[in-house]
Amino acid sequence: MPGALLEPVSIERVIELLEREYGSRRWQPDEDPVDVLVRTILSQNTSDTNSDRAFECLKATFRNWEAVASAPVDEIGRAIEGGGLFRIKAVRIQQILQHIEREQGQISLEFLRSKTTDQAEKYLMSLPGVGYKTARCVLLFSLGKPSLPVDTHILRVSKRLGFLDARTSMDKAHIELQDQVPSSKVYQFHVHMIEHGRKTCRARSPHCRLCVLRTTCPSATG
Repeated sequence: MPGALLEPVSIERVIELLEREYGSRRWQPDEDPVDVLVRTILSQNTSDTNSDRAFECLKATFRNWEAVASAPVDEIGRAIEGGGLFRIKAVRIQQILQHIEREQGQISLEFLRSKTTDQAEKYLMSLPGVGYKTARCVLLFSLGKPSLPVDTHILRVSKRLGFLDARTSMDKAHIELQDQVPSSKVYQFHVHMIEHGRKTCRARSPHCRLCVLRTTCPSATG
């Protein structure tokens, strides 16, 4: 914002302004962790509508996760076909479920509730193809652990606000932002930054004039 006097940029101030704009959000981590894990894999590179439909179809097709683990992979693919990249995701989902079953004797991640956040994250990231974002979605939305998943919206907005260097990778962003966001505000920060990235701080033609963060954003224009 050329010529304007900006407020000091801080995570706490951004959280406050976004909460004022979008309202407070109650953190209710009550989903089954395996459900969240599979749902997150299905959400990759597709819309929420398509991934939700694929997840519901998968659950309706198979009686439980053990049945998915032992099914022909083509059957899994047909069940999730509407979710995009279904052949790759079918293989990955089955590999993960089989891995958990071999190690735990059942397909359940409930044992992670008693682990520290670091221990639970390390285990989840040992699963085939699971990275920071997928692991942290399970930690945040199911296991009640204040672990911050970073998506493309959060990465973009954080760089524009100066919380991250412009060259910061997605993996490094997970580490750096986790250190900056207060544990009690991780959920709020996650959902509000995504909403703000979708509605206002878009990748192309961001609505800077309408942005609640315009007085604190060093990248604001107009």
